[in-house]
Amino acid sequence: MSVATTDAATAAAAAVGASEDAEREARDARTVVAVILGGGAGTRLFPLTKRRAKPAVPIGGAYRLIDVPMSNCINSGINKVYILTQFNSASLNRHLSRAYNFSNGISFGDGFVEVLAATQTPGSEGKRWFQGTADAVRQFDWLFDDAKAKDIDDVLILSGDHLYRMDYMDFVQSHRQRGADISICCLPIDESRASDFGLMKIDNTGRVIAFSEKPKGDDLKAMQVDTTVLGLPQEEAEKKPYIASMGVYIFKKEILLNLLRWRFPTANDFGSEIIPASAKEINVKAFLFNDYWEDIGTIKSFFEANLALTEQPPRFSFYDANKPMYTSRRNLPPSLVDNSKITDSIISHGCFLDKCRIEHSVVGIRSRIGSNVHLKVRSFNFSLLEA
Repeated sequence: MSVATTDAATAAAAAVGASEDAEREARDARTVVAVILGGGAGTRLFPLTKRRAKPAVPIGGAYRLIDVPMSNCINSGINKVYILTQFNSASLNRHLSRAYNFSNGISFGDGFVEVLAATQTPGSEGKRWFQGTADAVRQFDWLFDDAKAKDIDDVLILSGDHLYRMDYMDFVQSHRQRGADISICCLPIDESRASDFGLMKIDNTGRVIAFSEKPKGDDLKAMQVDTTVLGLPQEEAEKKPYIASMGVYIFKKEILLNLLRWRFPTANDFGSEIIPASAKEINVKAFLFNDYWEDIGTIKSFFEANLALTEQPPRFSFYDANKPMYTSRRNLPPSLVDNSKITDSIISHGCFLDKCRIEHSVVGIRSRIGSNVHLKVRSFNFSLLEA
């Protein structure tokens, strides 16, 4: 009896040890590389994109949009990052070199942050600009055969113009534990907003089985899903019966290379081409992100997302001691406020406010607000930052 008990205890201990090892492996950030897509010309954000790429557009007074995925990577322990750029990239490149290098206190250990600009290569195909998200990654797929990528198991694809805070390793862990080939981060939404997004349909295991781009009417009704499958509480699931892709993906490295090189060598986009076609052949899983997320793709969304930062309480805040948002140091003095009234507003560094009233507004860095000026509800003042 004592021997049997000992054997049982040994087996139980071994099972616990194996489970812990599997969990550690599922959360091993050293085997993940992030690819941040710099976006297209950003015409819907003009004139903010007149001389800068979308990820270089300011947000929250003192940050750039690129700081969001970069900070999420750093806070998630992911220290291998590529940023793909193409349009108006000088300002973005300057910001990245100032903010994310080895001399400013942010340590990447054995990792790296590399900017990959669109460039010409030999052959007719090498003379094209990036034609889409998938084409951009394809043009640099040789990097995943490099010695630096030998330990990489999964590739995390991110957008450079979204506002949210997320631990990407929760996403990676779910992807690995469910044995997914591709995982898509998705947002639960209600019927009033559903037609503005590309929607996914899932089965009772969370596997993606269908896609529909901005459906309406009966087509919209057909995309309803049971979001409790992804962990949403029953009451909230009834209010939000649709799931929209956030444009955040994880691919097994070998699967990604096979799709780009052999299976779909002419497909240009992940969201509209490669992933919908792949869902019919391989295991594509949905991962629920039930928190604040905003696509800063238009002047309207840019305006509203900034002003939302001044709400009480704000739907999103840059202030989190455990998961800070990083940006470049500008060595600006504190803002000087002289005989002014400020209500529910954000005032950035290096500003001069003289005998004015600021209400529900965001004032960018190095701004001067003169005497008798009144910025009030639904107002927004942004600085051009560096050109």
